[in-house]
Amino acid sequence: MAYFGKVVIITGSGQGIGQCMALAYAKKRAIVIIAESDEEAGEETKSLIKAIGGECLFIKTDIKEEASVEQMVNQVVERYGKIDILINNAAVQTQGENDTLFTRSVATFEETLRVNVTGAYICSKYCAMHMPEGSSILNIVSTRALMSEPHTEPYTASKGALLALTHALANSLAHRVRVNAISPGWINVSEWKKKKDRKFTALTEEDHMQHLVGRVGVPEDVAEAALFLTSEGAGFITGSNFVIDGGMTVKMIYAE
Repeated sequence: MAYFGKVVIITGSGQGIGQCMALAYAKKRAIVIIAESDEEAGEETKSLIKAIGGECLFIKTDIKEEASVEQMVNQVVERYGKIDILINNAAVQTQGENDTLFTRSVATFEETLRVNVTGAYICSKYCAMHMPEGSSILNIVSTRALMSEPHTEPYTASKGALLALTHALANSLAHRVRVNAISPGWINVSEWKKKKDRKFTALTEEDHMQHLVGRVGVPEDVAEAALFLTSEGAGFITGSNFVIDGGMTVKMIYAE
């Protein structure tokens, strides 16, 4: 997969899956734009990429604010002249630990959608204006778009909307930009947090055996899929959703 000189914008790439993807593209010699609202996390990702000899640019970006996204995109285009890949990865889970459908404020619900859906829409709108034929947009969704737990309405609804936005964008940008989605399942990102929040999370055998492949996912699983979907080798794929969950969502569970 040839990524040398490709300009890749990854939102929310200061931590977690986003940071892992940023490093994966940097290792392929892409120019990585770290569009991140957390300055500390963004600088850490920048340092990691520089340490492996990669080229990157950290731009503090609040994706829910149109002016912030427009400024970020203008800065990238002014410097590099184009955008080859956009990965809409940034997301929030704003519900509190004890929030329920009945106690959660409508404002909390709307804030989640503002970041997770409207943010991806704003980024896609402004980036697509500068994306040449053969470019790619990838939305990081979630298996939450397809299945739920009680009282997870804000995050679940936002991921369902982002999945629908994927095929809508694929139609709007047809013949020029391919648009696909990855829906990760259980991905252990504990070791991909920014330095001060990083910790080892002990997983049980039961955790791993819930998956048909026998283990919980890691961010590298998503990064490898992203590298494929935005490559020329995936040139006949658009408007599609790829579930990366170790088979968890196809396993039938019966009460004992």
